[in-house]
Amino acid sequence: MDKDAIRPNPASIHAAGDNRARPSRIKLILEMIKFEHSIFALPFALTGALLAARFAAQGNSGWPTPRQVLWIVVAMVGARSAAMTINRIADLQYDRLNPRTAGRALPTGALSLGFAWAFTIASSAVLVIAAWQLNRLALELSPVALAVLFLYSYTKRFTSWSHLVLGFCLGMSPAAAWIAVAGSLDARILLLCAAVTLWVGGFDVLYACQDVEFDRGVALYSVPKRFGVARALQIARGMHIGTVALLAWLAASFSLAWPAWAGIVVVAALLGYEHSLVRPNDLRRLNAAFFTVNGYISILFLLFWGAAIALAAP
Repeated sequence: MDKDAIRPNPASIHAAGDNRARPSRIKLILEMIKFEHSIFALPFALTGALLAARFAAQGNSGWPTPRQVLWIVVAMVGARSAAMTINRIADLQYDRLNPRTAGRALPTGALSLGFAWAFTIASSAVLVIAAWQLNRLALELSPVALAVLFLYSYTKRFTSWSHLVLGFCLGMSPAAAWIAVAGSLDARILLLCAAVTLWVGGFDVLYACQDVEFDRGVALYSVPKRFGVARALQIARGMHIGTVALLAWLAASFSLAWPAWAGIVVVAALLGYEHSLVRPNDLRRLNAAFFTVNGYISILFLLFWGAAIALAAP
C-alpha cells in the first residue's frame, strides 16, 4: 500500500470556470501518481538499457538509440501511473479511514472514482503501446507486467511481505529495459532486478512503520505489524545489505570498471545514512529517509554505473 500523503487544496479543486481549474486537476493527477517519485525506478531501468546495449548477446556494443530511450521512458511512466492509480482505487476505503491519508484526492472527491479508472486504463494503454514500439517480446510481456503491478495493490490484505511485491514491481524495470533494447533476456540482469527489489522492499518496510497501529485496527498485514517496529528496522537493514551484495555480484559478472564499485560504495553509504535517520521510538525523519536519500541513491547509481559501462570494452 502506497502511503504518500496527498493533501489537495479544496479551494483550487472547486475553482469552476477559473483559469486555474485545469492546472489544478493536472496537479492533483500528478500528486495522485506521485509523478516526481518516478526518479526511484527510472535510473535503474536506464542502467538496464545501458547494460543491454553494451553486453547483449547479439553484440549491440554501443548505446541505446534515442528512440529506445524515449519509449522506455514512456513505458515506465505509463506503467507507474497505472500502478499508482489502481493502488489508490484499491485502498480507497482505507485511505478514508486513516487520518493521515484522508485528505488524498479520491477520498475527498477532488478526483472521481470514474476518472481514476479511466486514467488507469489510459495509462495501461500507454505502456502497451510503448512496448509495441520497442519489440515483440516487450509487447508480449506487457500484460504480465500490468498483472504484477495490479496484484501489489491487494497483497497487504493477505501477506506481511507485500513490501517485496512492491519492490518487485520496480525491480522488473531493469529486465524490462534490457528486453526493450536487446529483444531477449540475460540472466545476469536478474541480479539488478533482485537488488532493486530488496532496495525498494527495504525502504517500504521502513515507511510502513508509521502505520502499524492503523494496520492492526483494519486487519492489514505488514512486516512492522507482524514483527514490531524494532525488528522491522533490522529486517529492512538486512534487505539493504542484500542490495549491496547483489550489486557487487552484478558488477563482477559484467567485469565492470572502478566507477561501478565506487557507485556501490556510495549506495552503501547512503543506505547506512538512511537507517541512521530512524529509531524504533523516533520516526520523525522518515520522510527524509524515504524521499531525499533514495532519490540520491538512484541518480548517483546511474551516473557511476553509466561511467563504468562507458569504460567497458565494446
